[in-house]
Amino acid sequence: MKPTVAGLELPPLDPSHRLNRVLTSALQEKLGERFSVAVEADAIAPWNAAFFGLDAVPLFQASTLLEQTQILSLAGQALLAESYFIEKAGVGYMAKMTLLAETTEERILYALFSADEATHLAQLNPFVPQGDLLGTSDPFLQLLESLLETADRSVLLFVIQVVLEGWGLSHYRSLSKYCRQPVLSDLFRSFLQAEAKHHGAGVTLFEQEIEQEKLSAVNHSAIVEALAAFLQMVRVGPQRLVSAIASVKGGLSRAQVITLLADLETERRSGTRLNLLRQLIAPVAPDIAETLAQHDLFSPLSPARCV
Repeated sequence: MKPTVAGLELPPLDPSHRLNRVLTSALQEKLGERFSVAVEADAIAPWNAAFFGLDAVPLFQASTLLEQTQILSLAGQALLAESYFIEKAGVGYMAKMTLLAETTEERILYALFSADEATHLAQLNPFVPQGDLLGTSDPFLQLLESLLETADRSVLLFVIQVVLEGWGLSHYRSLSKYCRQPVLSDLFRSFLQAEAKHHGAGVTLFEQEIEQEKLSAVNHSAIVEALAAFLQMVRVGPQRLVSAIASVKGGLSRAQVITLLADLETERRSGTRLNLLRQLIAPVAPDIAETLAQHDLFSPLSPARCV
């Protein structure tokens, strides 16, 4: 089967394959000392209860220490797996944009960006359990995979680089700041400069599309549709965290989920994230922001409507 652009389904290479020697040499040349940092098993979950808003949640606090540890481990691994797959998709995205480049300099820039994503992926790889490296059914990653496979250049520029890379800057900064494992914290911090360049280039190139009136009505609608799907995922709150808790606790009733989301202050937290997304969208494409606002997509949902 032909690999997708995102490549989420691509398997890892057998550790004994001779190509690994070439890859290791190339990564050492690219990363220097940052590549040689050893990754040791750490008994401490990367992020604590307060990071997830669980420190004031009665259901979590009433759980046994083992259950709390399992919940934090599942929630942390979900964040690491998401970061891994985003960087994996990023390699394919930048490769596609290299081919779609409209000038020599743009092609060079995207080839360099692809190298950024490839090194980020290689650096994250040791932190993600091998069982989490093959495919995913996560709705956000499925949306990302579909976009990379089918969307036009202008749609990709806005959704991926303007919005999602901008969102990623805030996300990685938060992951780094509150991570309790120093090596992993430093790793996420090291991604920020490259991600800022990716975002900035996307803003510049999309604004050029607008100035040159290259954005078609079809692509405008495609952007709105993709962002509406993403905003809806943000509006419904921390569903992966709820799933982690339900998995450890042996299932939760609808009433328990509603109470849990209320205790997690899902409306306030989702509202903050939605406001950040509006701030990324509106300055570059005010008409797109207005269309999304008309459909109330920047408003968080109540706990009951999240279930």
